[in-house]
Amino acid sequence: MASTLSKAYPTAVEETTVQEKLYLSDGSISSRDGRNSVPIAKEMERKIIMKTDLHVLPILFLLFLVSFVDRTNIGNAKIEGLTTGLHMVGDQYSIAVFVFNIPYVLLDIPSNLLLRRQPGLATLGQGLTQSYGGLIVCRAIMGICEAGFVPGAAFLIGSYYKRHEFQFRYSFFFSAAILAGAFSGFLAYLLTKLNGVGGYAGWRWIFLIEGILTCLIAFASFFLIVPWPEACTFFTPDEKAVFLARLEADRQLDSGGGSGSSSSSNNNNNMGHGNGAAVLACLRDWKLWLFMLAYFGADNTASSFASFQPTIVQGLGYTASQANVYTIPVYMVALVLALGTAYASDRLKTRYPFALLATALSATGWAVQRSQAGGPRLQYFSLFLTLGGTYVLMPVLVVWLSNNVGAGSRLSRGFATAMQIGFGNCANF
Repeated sequence: MASTLSKAYPTAVEETTVQEKLYLSDGSISSRDGRNSVPIAKEMERKIIMKTDLHVLPILFLLFLVSFVDRTNIGNAKIEGLTTGLHMVGDQYSIAVFVFNIPYVLLDIPSNLLLRRQPGLATLGQGLTQSYGGLIVCRAIMGICEAGFVPGAAFLIGSYYKRHEFQFRYSFFFSAAILAGAFSGFLAYLLTKLNGVGGYAGWRWIFLIEGILTCLIAFASFFLIVPWPEACTFFTPDEKAVFLARLEADRQLDSGGGSGSSSSSNNNNNMGHGNGAAVLACLRDWKLWLFMLAYFGADNTASSFASFQPTIVQGLGYTASQANVYTIPVYMVALVLALGTAYASDRLKTRYPFALLATALSATGWAVQRSQAGGPRLQYFSLFLTLGGTYVLMPVLVVWLSNNVGAGSRLSRGFATAMQIGFGNCANF
């Protein structure tokens, strides 16, 4: 392939490692000895980013969408007759929601990026079970299957992008959880129309159809989830050289080495053993513990709304079907807020103002709900503030920590992300 890159380097690009090139701040590729420097066309860089977006994000987005629907559809099923159908009494529903979180939290960090485990069969089991005990078992299995997926996906996405490109991409991935809230309510509304078909109650059809959808997408994920950047195959040789070099330069800048410093790419980017020192350094970083606490608070709101928002809306005076439908606008507004602020955050290369704005929105919503003032309409509006602020804040916190911990070490960033999200998930208790 004839290109400016291959003209600058007489040898084949395939035989030249990325460590032999530098991605300079002026937008050029240079050899280590500085004898050759070739400007990179902006069009080529845009093409690389677009290819990355198309190969990395869609399958992870779909997996998170269906897994989050599976996790939260119990709230939709509850108001459609789940508790009556399984003869649940007292706090048994709360226990069924809670039991998912035990393996989900405990297995979050040691899951080692097993992205392809999905809870579709467990979701199907919830639709077929005839007892409360069967529901508990299915929820626990689902927690095992989903453990580690979100930090693992965040880790993988972050390894493909420069720091100021990461926020929007992670927020896009995370918006699957927001869209799942709206999609779950709408789908539940439609599926309950199957009430009585095949002898199954409407709430059972919610689990059955959504479980089948999860199984199909999980099967496709075996072939579509990308490997680490160094092993990806969807670039041409020239594109891959530029792609890896720009990531290398971003890591050097992150670690304070600048674009011209030498770098031990293998040390920074491997996930092999013998990196205990990196983990200990991460644990000693005050930022990790502060961001873990902040994420805990945000996740507490998100998890509460995921399982109980249909019940909250129904409590404002709406029917069960209306409650499922009226949750949709709340999630759609949150989706627009999350993506809009993520785009602005990457463009401005700053996180703090958006975290502050999100916290203010969520706190205002909580204050209105706590006061019980203004009647059903104001209470319903407060849901927009609370959930919108929360879903802006959560991805900002993950990316903000990832941008500022580990000094370019992939292991440190992965460990920090798992710790942050894993501890935050304890809020589900």
